[in-house]
Amino acid sequence: MDVKSAEFVKSSPKVTDCPDPTIPEYAFIGRSNVGKSSLINHLTNRKKLAKTSSTPGKTQLINHFLINDQWYLVDLPGYGWAQTSKTNKAEWKKMIHTYLEERQNLACVFLLVDLRHDPQKIDLDFMEWLGTEGIPFSIVFTKADKLGKTQVQSNVASYKKEMRKTWEELPPTFVTSSAERVGGKEIMDFIENINAAIL
Repeated sequence: MDVKSAEFVKSSPKVTDCPDPTIPEYAFIGRSNVGKSSLINHLTNRKKLAKTSSTPGKTQLINHFLINDQWYLVDLPGYGWAQTSKTNKAEWKKMIHTYLEERQNLACVFLLVDLRHDPQKIDLDFMEWLGTEGIPFSIVFTKADKLGKTQVQSNVASYKKEMRKTWEELPPTFVTSSAERVGGKEIMDFIENINAAIL
């Protein structure tokens, strides 16, 4: 899929404030500092569509971007160790869960995982919750450029081994590097195929 247009639409503090659910949308979420903004900019071929920051927790709202006038890319707040109060974290969690449970035009969630680390309980728990709620998702491994090819394969295998303990069928997975522009085409082709079945 070629991205011919990508424009910011709005930021919403809750799901009822989001744009009308008339076209498919794809949500991106992951732990704070997982490289989400960089990935979004990579996918859309825009350097500053999503604001990157070295400070975790910068994304605090539901951000909608209209792609090719056909579908929404949604940037959700990260979870994990963002430096903020427990109250804020609780509010973000409620906002995210409500969005994911209630947004009827949500076609797929892309869950970003930092490939440099061993399987993290917080990520595995979030996957379990998505599965329990019947929310379709894919796993996007980020920062592959930080590891050698053999280590990349080993770490992906470790995640799949851990997931097979509780999952009969694993979700689609993508290995990406925003720095080296790896994996973006595969994700966009995946979205294009889903859109073809919906639109």
